[in-house]
Amino acid sequence: MQPTTKCLPMDCTYCYLPFRKMDHLMPVTVAEAVAASVNPWAANDPAFEVVWHGGEPLATGREHLAALMSPFKGVKHSVQTNAALVDDAWCEFLLEHEVHVGVSVDGPEDMNTHRVTLASHPGFRVTMRGIERLRRHGIPFSAIAVVSDPAPEHAARFYDFFAELGATTLGVNVEEEEGVNRGAKDSDPVRATEFWAALADAWRANPVVRLREIQRVLNFAGAVLGSHDTAPTPTSAPWDPMPTIAYDGGVVMLSPELAGFTDARFGDFTTGNVLKDGLDVLVAEAEERTSWIPEFWQGVDACRATCPAFAFCGGAHAANRYFEHAGRFDGTRTRYCTTAKIALLEGVTRHVRSHAR
Repeated sequence: MQPTTKCLPMDCTYCYLPFRKMDHLMPVTVAEAVAASVNPWAANDPAFEVVWHGGEPLATGREHLAALMSPFKGVKHSVQTNAALVDDAWCEFLLEHEVHVGVSVDGPEDMNTHRVTLASHPGFRVTMRGIERLRRHGIPFSAIAVVSDPAPEHAARFYDFFAELGATTLGVNVEEEEGVNRGAKDSDPVRATEFWAALADAWRANPVVRLREIQRVLNFAGAVLGSHDTAPTPTSAPWDPMPTIAYDGGVVMLSPELAGFTDARFGDFTTGNVLKDGLDVLVAEAEERTSWIPEFWQGVDACRATCPAFAFCGGAHAANRYFEHAGRFDGTRTRYCTTAKIALLEGVTRHVRSHAR
């Protein structure tokens, strides 16, 4: 859920959000409409989670964010934050509402140069100041890092930073060309593979942080060995719609990165709006209501037919397809799946082989 579009005080160079400098605030009526569908789901799933992101959630303000959370019952709340606004009052809020915290930080200061403030100042110190406050209050946090240059020679220092920081989980996103970020450079697939192998080496030497990407490879290996399904399938079988609710109640399936954009063929990419139809209805009827999803499944089928890594990757993400293939969802390989999926699988596999001797 997108409580606000504002990214205060950051203005990261690779940000995909089109309205990050505007103060669009989610009305409480949107949260109430979403909760009407979510609460019954959460009653049957104690791990059900509502993630607040798509801007800087703390820029919403404590009073309004509390009002947005209030209609939800039995859910776990999470925020993905740049931590720059974290102070003692926010720490008390996070503890009181039992909110899981994810911090966006890209590693040591010299690797964090793309995270700058609206005044074009380096954002590393303000983020670290917020992290220190979280630690002082005993609030555990995960981390998400964007890697613009997956260089193997930096992998160990990159991992060690998060291990020393005390992050519980680390997610690593290779910079993507999507949304308003059109400046992502091509990464060498060979170097990307070496980066993932080196990162796996660093993790194996000190496995104190749960590395999301390595866990995905391990889960895939376990599924293969256990003869379980390993990849999503089109309309004939269940799929994960991953609905994102924009600040105005518009619902975008599959790719949060499409929220806020419009297209001559597909309009605003939304399946509908929760102020008009229930989220349960929009999820159940997503494929009938969303004109671009059938084209996306065509692309998934094309990946299945042509890519040897499909069982792991599951097909390129919708937003990556759209932004890398000139507004088409039925393209196949993207730069993102080459460096962040295929290279990941090959790199971790290389790591396993080297330690199996």
